[in-house]
Amino acid sequence: MPSFFLLITVITLTLIFEFSNGWHDAANSIATVVSTRVLTPLRAVAWAAFWNFIAAFVFGTAVASTIGKGMIHIEMVTQQVLLAGLLGAISWNLITLTLGLPTSSSHALIGGYGGAAVAHAGYKALIVSGWIKPVIFIFLSPVVGMVLAIILTTIASWIVHRQRPRKVDRVFRSLQLLSAALFSLGHGTNDSQKGMGIITTALVAGGVLKSFAVPYWVIICCHLAMGGGTMAGGWRIIKTMGQRITKLTPFGGFTAETAGGLTLVMNAVFGIPVSTTHTITGAIVGVGASRRLTAVRWGVTRRIVWAWILTIPGAALIGAGVFHAVEFILR
Repeated sequence: MPSFFLLITVITLTLIFEFSNGWHDAANSIATVVSTRVLTPLRAVAWAAFWNFIAAFVFGTAVASTIGKGMIHIEMVTQQVLLAGLLGAISWNLITLTLGLPTSSSHALIGGYGGAAVAHAGYKALIVSGWIKPVIFIFLSPVVGMVLAIILTTIASWIVHRQRPRKVDRVFRSLQLLSAALFSLGHGTNDSQKGMGIITTALVAGGVLKSFAVPYWVIICCHLAMGGGTMAGGWRIIKTMGQRITKLTPFGGFTAETAGGLTLVMNAVFGIPVSTTHTITGAIVGVGASRRLTAVRWGVTRRIVWAWILTIPGAALIGAGVFHAVEFILR
């Protein structure tokens, strides 16, 4: 396959991945606002998709740089590696979507990309220091989300403890629109930048760019693709996130989304590619645990955590396998 067509294939597939990312992770942005009946599913996905896109004009590209040149030696990357990594990530997303598991599209991409790079050039292709923060934050981001949710729930409970429950519910139903917007903004900037990193790396590998710098058209296209995917939704995962982990009220939905949104924005500023799925799950658990530990359905949570742990190695194996298949086909 000529290199130009391979480059176009990688760019197209990356945008498809961003669409699937928005589709797969739609639950993260809207599960709480739907489960509390503040918005209907259709209005909720439109609200989330809008803020996914607006994030393009708010934040930089620190996460894209981490993905594109901070984890894999860019000089060892070929279009075949990128193609195989994307196919590995998309395959993992489809598997977990079918099973209704809210795993991380971000870590699926990292795993698929890393597995394909190792299959191509061996472990020397990896920048080991670049993997430390993303791997640590598999476990740390849900903990941060959970702790922030507990703190916000405690503070908000103290502020409204003398108010009538009906009034509290009405106020937080309105506030939840703002918290959902904050989380969708963080979701948009964090997750769309992963695709930006892949496309920019493909442009460098294809000789279109001399150095790694994300073009503006790449930023817009990735945000549009992810916003479109969010509009498509992912209803089975929404049910798991919004109903099965713990029962949420508008008050709880507001604190969970605010905690999750703050966590995502902070990590995006520092260029750490965290999982929106992990973050909002930890925040929802924190809301439930702040009431009582039995309010959290720990059996469901354990199943989700196992899916998190298996994502990077699972996607890496698929990415490596796809790389060898691609190499065989393109001989």
